[in-house]
Amino acid sequence: MNKAIRIGLAGFGTVGSGTYAVLERNQHDLQRRAGCPLTVTRIACRTPARTEGKVSSDCLVSSDWRDIIDDANIDVVIEVMGGIEPARTFILAAIDAGKHVITANKALLAHHGNEIFAAARQKGVMVMFEAAVAGGVPIIKTLREGLAANRIEHVAGIINGTSNYILSTMREKGLAFEEVLADAQRLGYAEADPTFDIDGQDAAHKLCILASLAFGIPINFDACHIEGIRGLDPRDIAFAEELGYRIKLLGVTKRRDNGFELRVHPSLVPKRRLIANVEGVMNSVVVKGDAVDSVLLYGRGAGAEPTASAVIADLVDVVRMMDAATEHQVPFLGFRLPEDECGTWLAMGETVTSYYLRVRLADRAGVLADVTRIFAENDISIEALIQREAEPGSSMTDAVMLTHSAMEASVVEAIAAIEALDTVNGRVVMLRKEELN
Repeated sequence: MNKAIRIGLAGFGTVGSGTYAVLERNQHDLQRRAGCPLTVTRIACRTPARTEGKVSSDCLVSSDWRDIIDDANIDVVIEVMGGIEPARTFILAAIDAGKHVITANKALLAHHGNEIFAAARQKGVMVMFEAAVAGGVPIIKTLREGLAANRIEHVAGIINGTSNYILSTMREKGLAFEEVLADAQRLGYAEADPTFDIDGQDAAHKLCILASLAFGIPINFDACHIEGIRGLDPRDIAFAEELGYRIKLLGVTKRRDNGFELRVHPSLVPKRRLIANVEGVMNSVVVKGDAVDSVLLYGRGAGAEPTASAVIADLVDVVRMMDAATEHQVPFLGFRLPEDECGTWLAMGETVTSYYLRVRLADRAGVLADVTRIFAENDISIEALIQREAEPGSSMTDAVMLTHSAMEASVVEAIAAIEALDTVNGRVVMLRKEELN
């Protein structure tokens, strides 16, 4: 293919402007990789004035995304508007017009990906979305192509940089969650409204996409169990460190004999694991395959140019495959014939993992024995235990336990019985532990 590829860019915020800048800067190498020039001929954004002095005078700029759809000369559209609407309407309109689509929109794909892929399949166009998960880390291509020989057993990742920065700083400085969040907002690592990041929604959007790529089943955001890091106690971070673990907000999806686990929550990870040592705003994903064993990817999960790197990699792939028949193109989610059209997503009570539990109890003989007896009655065995002496003037102390693998429903039942004891003060803190063996 030698003709220039004409691109319509929807959105000119951080990612959109970064994508345009990288395309212009690396035009020579990109032309050599793609085999033809790659030219942004139209941009649609809410504030066209933002493009002044940043784009070529040959590029048409407007505030209406329909101008991109109506331009019959545009071959590929790049959606970096964010949000559900009008991004969903724009992408479906582009597909209906026969244009290939590249998007960085994880929320849109998590909620409407199945609809978008079905529409693209019917029209015979490509939809690419490497930038939707972990920014510049090429995890989509790794699952869809690089590990195609493998039966994937599990995927676990630090896929939200804001939460990882907060947890890393809490551990390093011993500060409370609220104090570190305020610092992250001041530095620009957290939004003014950080809800999607700290409550796990952002990570869940990304995890749902990864799970479908790993197992070849439709995206199902509603099946994901989501817990964030809001209110995490610095004491638990310190106890975890003492026991040889780091607390990370993980997205975890696992293949089990009776279905698939899909969950986002704070997790204790052994310090000896490489992923436990990913600090600050960085992202990392570990994939376990039956042939390759474990593969770890690491890099910047957000930012203008790391995300632009993924967007443009998709663009090059689209151009390379334009002349290929639809049946020869890489399937959207990596599987041409999904094994299970529905998939069985396991409830959280059916999850099997190990646990960190902190109990505030009376500092007197026999109390800890009552707690361990309840665990034994629920077939939960203790791997490690720490009990602190009561502080001067206090009759209560903390006991921290790590369990071996257990069904979550059994652990929840045991916790309810422990909290009912007269010798226990307050709620039991429960965190899950992921060995990632």
